[in-house]
Amino acid sequence: MNKLMMCVMWLSLGNILAFFQLQGQFMDKLPEWVKSPWFVFAVGAPVGIMFWIATRLSYEHFGFFWNIRLMGFGLGTIIFGILTWSVLHQAPTLKTIICLLLAAAIVLIQITNVAE
Repeated sequence: MNKLMMCVMWLSLGNILAFFQLQGQFMDKLPEWVKSPWFVFAVGAPVGIMFWIATRLSYEHFGFFWNIRLMGFGLGTIIFGILTWSVLHQAPTLKTIICLLLAAAIVLIQITNVAE
C-alpha cells in the first residue's frame, strides 16, 4: 500500500474515532463510560498519533504541508457528514450537501497534487 493510501487510512480512522470521542456524549445507545471525560482523555492520545502518522505520510508523499491540512479538512468533513447521517440520523440539508461536495472536491484536488 502506498503512502497516500496509508495516509487516507490513518486520517479516516482518526476522524471516525474522533467522531465517537466528541459526539458519543449525545448517543443514547452507547454505554455511559463512552460519555465520560475519561473516555475523551483515553481516546485523545491514539487519535493524536493517528493524525501525526497521517501528517508524516502525507509529507513523505507530497513533499508539502498544505496537502494534509486541506485533505484532512475535506476528509474529516465527509466522514463527519456520513456518520452524523447514519449514526445520529440527522439528514443533511441542501446547503450541507453542497458543502460536502465541495469537501470532496478539496480531497480530490489534493490527492492529485503530487510534487515533482
